[in-house]
Amino acid sequence: MTFSLSTSLIALSMAGVMLVNVAPAGAGECPTNKVVSSDGQKPGATAHKGVQEKLLGQIDLSKEKVLLADHHLRMRRLVVAPGGEVAWHSHDDRPALIYIVSGTISEYASTCSVPIIHKSGDLSIESHLSHWWKNASSKPVVLLSADIATDVNDHNM
Repeated sequence: MTFSLSTSLIALSMAGVMLVNVAPAGAGECPTNKVVSSDGQKPGATAHKGVQEKLLGQIDLSKEKVLLADHHLRMRRLVVAPGGEVAWHSHDDRPALIYIVSGTISEYASTCSVPIIHKSGDLSIESHLSHWWKNASSKPVVLLSADIATDVNDHNM
């Protein structure tokens, strides 16, 4: 049986389409076919459990060129113990970047119908969503969190 170049290209194209439809998400992302605008993951943890937070620094943005009164850019180091949970919270008005330094942790986001797995080296971009996190592993997970907060004493994750 002989195949022409065009037959081979069609077969490869079809295989590519099938792979796109079943491909898992990129590192630390919701799979494309699981993104939802509502009715994603439901609130889980209502209080932080096994989470240590250390403020590494913050900048009062009202004194910077961006002139955001009553806003602070802060960076924190979070350690989530085995079995630990970061309580349900919102990023509707508090964008954040979370870098996973070590470990593996699951995110349960309002914008995704399945848990999102984050591994060491992943970056989570958090904006316009609510979510909670759980460390189901046997080792602590270390995160670096950079966000914009309105209250210097705000301990939302």
